[in-house]
Amino acid sequence: MTNTVNRQIQLSARPANYPKESDFDLVESPVSEPGEGEVLVKVIWLSLDPYQRGRMRASHPYATPMELGQVIVGGVVGKIVQSRTPAFTVGEVVEGPLGWQEFAVSDGNNLRRVDAGLGPLSTALGILGMPGMTAYFGLLEIGQPRPGDTVVVSAASGAVGQVVGQISKIMGCRTVGIAGTAEKVEYLKSGLGFDAGINYKTENVDAALTKVCPLGVDVYFDNVGGVITDAVFDHLNVGARISICGSISQYNQDEPEPGPRKMGLLVGKQARAQGFLVGQFRNQHEEGRQRIAGWIKEGRIKYREDVVEGLENAPGAFIGLMRGENFGKLLVKISEE
Repeated sequence: MTNTVNRQIQLSARPANYPKESDFDLVESPVSEPGEGEVLVKVIWLSLDPYQRGRMRASHPYATPMELGQVIVGGVVGKIVQSRTPAFTVGEVVEGPLGWQEFAVSDGNNLRRVDAGLGPLSTALGILGMPGMTAYFGLLEIGQPRPGDTVVVSAASGAVGQVVGQISKIMGCRTVGIAGTAEKVEYLKSGLGFDAGINYKTENVDAALTKVCPLGVDVYFDNVGGVITDAVFDHLNVGARISICGSISQYNQDEPEPGPRKMGLLVGKQARAQGFLVGQFRNQHEEGRQRIAGWIKEGRIKYREDVVEGLENAPGAFIGLMRGENFGKLLVKISEE
């Protein structure tokens, strides 16, 4: 291997409110040699995801926080360039949580082989990776949509939301997406087949829901929390299901807004709100991956990626993600395939 220097992005300070460039350090160190039973992976693609913001806090409700000076956590797709284990061979493409860096050593326990026959390698971090599995199981297992239901999706143009909405349509549901720009709303409708879209920055969400969901809401896939979720709760039908995936509206606040504020509505509506983690369905991920790949090949699901070039640009792209500036699944291209 000709490369001798590994570049990494490390956490230099815990962000206050929205992260800033000075919260990250770009450092260089020698490329580590794999030990017995380990592999060295050259990173090709890096995934930027909202959950990473929570891991930058000093405490986290369900995951280990990052320490200062630690490589930022994140999923990658890369190629094995050295192997000292019979479990993997040089040249294999793998996916795993190896962080924001150009090279990583792994014992292989956190790696899965990427089937390039299912789609481009980048999709192993998007529609055929964690976001796709989050959408698939969060909607079908937690939301349990039925034909004729009205499904509302917040952050609908993001990596998870765009997949949720399209699976909802495949399930025979009326689907409404909430997003933050006119371009994103138009893409939901004309590009992905959503029945209606709401621009939460320019429209009154409550009034818009009254217009586009005249029969109420049966399933709400919640990616944002906050005032948008409050508005949706006012339109829930009896027996509604709320799939709680995330609350990005709260991630960059040192003191989250008081809440949940309208949980009492679930009583009269006999509705169910359930949080979930994609890892709880890990034994079923291959089933979901194969099914989504089939829908892509049939032309029933489309996906959009937002690609940034170069590890050094990861912090700026991540800051943009926190402000809703990305359009689709946000990825950093680290090296050539």
